[in-house]
Amino acid sequence: MDKYIPPYKITDKILDYISKIMEKVGEINSYINLNRMPELRKQNQINSIHSSLAIENNQLSLFQVQDVINGKMVIGDKTDIQEVKNAYEAYNKISEINPYLIEDLKLIHGIMTFLIEEESGKFRSHGECVKDGDKVIFVAPSEKMVPSLMQELFNWLNEAKESVHPLILSSVFHYEFLFIHPFGDGNGRMARLWQSALLSKWKEIFEYVPIESLIKQYQEEYYKVIDNCNKAGESTEFIEFMLKMIYETINKIIVEQNSMQKIIYSNSTQEKILELIKENSNITQVEMAEKLGITRDTISYNIKYLKDNGIIDRVGSNKRGSWKILK
Repeated sequence: MDKYIPPYKITDKILDYISKIMEKVGEINSYINLNRMPELRKQNQINSIHSSLAIENNQLSLFQVQDVINGKMVIGDKTDIQEVKNAYEAYNKISEINPYLIEDLKLIHGIMTFLIEEESGKFRSHGECVKDGDKVIFVAPSEKMVPSLMQELFNWLNEAKESVHPLILSSVFHYEFLFIHPFGDGNGRMARLWQSALLSKWKEIFEYVPIESLIKQYQEEYYKVIDNCNKAGESTEFIEFMLKMIYETINKIIVEQNSMQKIIYSNSTQEKILELIKENSNITQVEMAEKLGITRDTISYNIKYLKDNGIIDRVGSNKRGSWKILK
């Protein structure tokens, strides 16, 4: 029996997007120290979760999703709230899993659909179809075929990872996964998360890239492209679409971070902080923010910069200590 190879073509558009994405990845790595930016990772993770769940009709707002993740009380549908809790735990596992193992896929699905899906962590035991209202627009392969189709897909994934560019590899997997529709619930969420997982194993920066947010903006086109590929019997158009999403998402982060850096690391802000410390060495960051009329986060970024560069230091505890100007 011949090995299954997902059908797609390499187009000039695909090659062009790969080139531009690689350039942007190099640019973002040149000035963003990922190990020092856990807040960026968490916020983009929240954006990813909100967008991916919203695509599947979760009704919680971005602020509600953020509150659920931060352990705050939220008034909303119990299932919607549980989906957020599950998704947050699943996304936090990305760095721990092996996205080339089918067992890890089932493990993460079990987390993603905990208390929501009866067959959580298991391939579906029933037929599945996609409807537009009452109209059936796609019938997934029979449940009897799912185990063998998924095994073939993972066999290809493991063999192709040495020869197929990760940007293409992850996009093909995303489409093929949606076509097989292996689970009773959570297929869209899992497909998007798994592409991020595959890309993160290639470049760590993709843990910080909320591709799902842009997919949400282009949701209608996302479904149209999937339908076009189903009819064409190959995933070329979907690869082009996903590379466009990845490129635009990374570019947006770069623009936003450039803008933020100009605000955060402005000499005038740091000079004002030093003046406040000279006036009152016991001043808190909250008091600094109030006096300067800027956010606490901006104060924290500048304080970190001043400490990392040996300009100031903190003597004693955060609550009862004081600031010391070193130079």
